[in-house]
Amino acid sequence: MEALIELVGNVGFPIAVSIYLLVRIESKIESLTISINTLANVLNKKS
Repeated sequence: MEALIELVGNVGFPIAVSIYLLVRIESKIESLTISINTLANVLNKKS
C-alpha cells in the first residue's frame, strides 16, 4: 500500500490509475484472445 501511495505522489494520479487499469484489464484481454482463437479454430473445422 505504501508503494501505491509513493507511486501516486511521484508520477501523479492519472498515470497511477492508467497503470492500475491496464494491469487489471490485461488478463481479461488475454482470455478474450484465447476465446477468439478457439472460436476461429472451431469455425474452420466446421467449414
